[in-house]
Amino acid sequence: MSSTKLLITLSAVLLLQGCVAAAVITIIGGASAATDERSIGTQLDDQKIEFEAYAKLSQHEALNDNANLQVISVNGSVLVIGQAPNTYLRDLAIKSINEVSLIIQLHNQIRISNTTSITTKSHDIWLTSKVKTALFGSDVLDATNIKVVTENGEVFLMGLVTETQANEAVNIARNVSGVNRVFKIFEYI
Repeated sequence: MSSTKLLITLSAVLLLQGCVAAAVITIIGGASAATDERSIGTQLDDQKIEFEAYAKLSQHEALNDNANLQVISVNGSVLVIGQAPNTYLRDLAIKSINEVSLIIQLHNQIRISNTTSITTKSHDIWLTSKVKTALFGSDVLDATNIKVVTENGEVFLMGLVTETQANEAVNIARNVSGVNRVFKIFEYI
């Protein structure tokens, strides 16, 4: 079965089950893996970076108990998002992640605040699916090369794109209802 047929079949099953957001994420995730500009080795390195970063963070009980952090790596460019209650824990998280090998650049987007609620996290998942869907409607860019991450209404765009594609992606994301702010963390090809 071709990857296109597989994606269509998966999306139909998920849509029939009533989970539109999961269907969008599955379709886009499958398409992204198949057309990713990164080599398989680089994709594996990114997964290794994320795994090692979470392992480093989990060594600190204070971070486990009080912070809400996410680590995303694309082509060695690492985005750290979430919340920490104070600068000490934010700095501890960044120091721990900086110990991970293979990181080329680290983007610290940890906010000093209380952790987000389940409602906010659910809304962020919905916003991510809305932005991804809007990106796929563009004729200017290949949306499979763009990773969309949403945290507390802020959208972070990552991937390997041209400058024109990056600007188009930012304009599209800014116009999605519910998006508070857009950050571009692209690597230009």
